[in-house]
Amino acid sequence: MSDAPLVVQVVRQYPPSRGGLEDVVSNLSRLLLKRGFRVRVVTLDRLFVDPETTLPAHDVIDGVEVVRIPWKGSSRYPVAPQVFRHIGDADLVHVHAIDFFFDALAWTRPFHGKAMVATTHGGFFHTKNYAAIKNVWFKTVTRLSASAYRSVVCCSQSDLDLFSQIAGRRCALVENGVDTEKFARLSSPVPQRRIITIGRFSVNKRLDRLFDTMSALNRIEPGWMLDVVGSNSDHSEAELRGEIARRGLESQVTLHVGLENTEVRELIGRASLFASASEYEGFGLVAVEAMSAGLVPVLHINDAYNALGKRHPGIFLADFARPEESAAAIRKAFLHLSSDAESVRNAMVGAAATHAWASVADRYAEIYEGALRGRRIRAGA
Repeated sequence: MSDAPLVVQVVRQYPPSRGGLEDVVSNLSRLLLKRGFRVRVVTLDRLFVDPETTLPAHDVIDGVEVVRIPWKGSSRYPVAPQVFRHIGDADLVHVHAIDFFFDALAWTRPFHGKAMVATTHGGFFHTKNYAAIKNVWFKTVTRLSASAYRSVVCCSQSDLDLFSQIAGRRCALVENGVDTEKFARLSSPVPQRRIITIGRFSVNKRLDRLFDTMSALNRIEPGWMLDVVGSNSDHSEAELRGEIARRGLESQVTLHVGLENTEVRELIGRASLFASASEYEGFGLVAVEAMSAGLVPVLHINDAYNALGKRHPGIFLADFARPEESAAAIRKAFLHLSSDAESVRNAMVGAAATHAWASVADRYAEIYEGALRGRRIRAGA
């Protein structure tokens, strides 16, 4: 294996951190090993949710070499110049997300000379905050940085539409792979008026709107329950418990923080629906994981979820800014499931299978090989 190409994956957070970005990079890294690549992950040495704890500088996770480096600044743009120490022997550098690593490795490419690809993961437009500044930065700094990458991989159609404006034909659409085995067929075989949502407690997830929906839903039809599974981010556990209490939902909404997958599986086994009020998603990975469990998703009408809804008719879409509308959509989804639970669950599992990781890893291997040959892989190539 010593003569196999070494791909260095550069990403700001990696396990033991949990989240969509971490899942993508860890699954991709693991599968690249099986496809004959050597893989090293370079990531930050402190988790954003626990910045006081420094993780080991070197580790091996699922056979993947992990190097952790110190950083300063904001979690939105963590500055970590030691990244340059760990790419010297790389054949190819793959940068995940649009942040310091994306810019710094691009600007210094005349010095390190590495072939590079990047994956967008939604860019930095997850919220509308500072929209004007973000737009200027995107059209200037990000445009200049993108020119250093042989391929810019977009993980959703909305990302492709956006990044094609600055990277043109160097953009390629490769939707995120999903671990469809992690929660496979775990949803309750008997329809239950119980919903689960999973994800970081970040602003763009709009848990406040999901709580408002639960209030509206229980006014119409008492007895609905919601499990909120995640980890502290923009919102703390205490803040969310306050939001739940303010609406009088303590007996209907349960907050679960920092659960292991075994515990998440137990919760999924009691639920029938998945809901997300998120205003912005790069792809919608957790929604597809929920489908693999046989849960019926009810999702906010953002670009990524709209694209999923067009691809999979069994998904229900609603405007969670309107609690009565989203509550009605949840009731409609439950009635649909109750009409033929086994068939609906099977349809969800089958739809999720189209997003399995194997074909995604193959596509990345193709992009890597093209980049190593100096050929740019274009959308649809």
